[in-house]
Amino acid sequence: MSAAVVRTGKAWWVQRPDQRVRRIDTDAGTTAELLADRKSVEKAAAASGGWQELDERELVSPVTTPCRVVAQMVNYRSHARDSGFDPDLVPTTFFRKASGSVTGPCADVERPAHVRLLDYEVELGLVFGSELELGADVTTERLPHYVAALVVANDFSARDVQLPKTQFYESKSYPTFTPLGPRLVLVDSADLARLERLRLVCEVNGQVRQDSTAADMITRPDKALTVLARFQTMQPGDVLLTGTPGGTALRSPGRVTEFLGSLLPTRRKWEIFFARQAKNPAYLQPGDVVTSRIASLDGGLDLGLQRTTVRNARTSS
Repeated sequence: MSAAVVRTGKAWWVQRPDQRVRRIDTDAGTTAELLADRKSVEKAAAASGGWQELDERELVSPVTTPCRVVAQMVNYRSHARDSGFDPDLVPTTFFRKASGSVTGPCADVERPAHVRLLDYEVELGLVFGSELELGADVTTERLPHYVAALVVANDFSARDVQLPKTQFYESKSYPTFTPLGPRLVLVDSADLARLERLRLVCEVNGQVRQDSTAADMITRPDKALTVLARFQTMQPGDVLLTGTPGGTALRSPGRVTEFLGSLLPTRRKWEIFFARQAKNPAYLQPGDVVTSRIASLDGGLDLGLQRTTVRNARTSS
């Protein structure tokens, strides 16, 4: 049975569906330590008294740092089609994000001064409760041994850094580019068996941009962890972001346009591409409010609503 946990700067709290919370009596300072102290979470959840209101603005990321943040690239069929790929031919690929990019579910997302094409990507995060050892063969039955909790994530991306440099680490690792939460939902085998029922929705200023279920995933979590374990260990408290649905601001320009672009000098190709992208109103601007929510269609598993506002990054004087 799932249990929802939120975190403030001073404490961990178990949260009921009505948003009321009760403080967890635990010495855990990190997410890994909290996951190891599940009995304290269950005890708090079963209590009849001591429930109170909590201002969502007090919430911080329920995933503590430092930690590993690994992400899957192009793992939804709808996103693959938007990107100009054949979903049946997309390989299982990973990249890293700096844990310094992790921030809370209501914190501002700060756009660096040199970034103009800021994109959004709602994602389901898997939080590890046990070590993923090298060479692990993760079956559906073994998945609950490794994955202890789920969390809402948004993988903000500086496309004008990512594309010309053909890399992901910098473009997705600026401070505040990985808001996590609000809830850390502790799950069991029954919850993980119905992951495909989770619906991921991202809105910008109230307009739906992304809306899909996890059934659209190309590589399911058990298979993804098996591939990841070929070269990467994961520790309790680490996070795997499992990809984003279609609907991001960045879309494939189409095969004809790509072919014509390939005939141009590299510098000229990127000049034309970014000039066109600059006219795309879907990219995020200061003041835009991005909401990300993940919940099962029946409401039985609810990871909560994340609400962030885009701001220009503060410059040092």
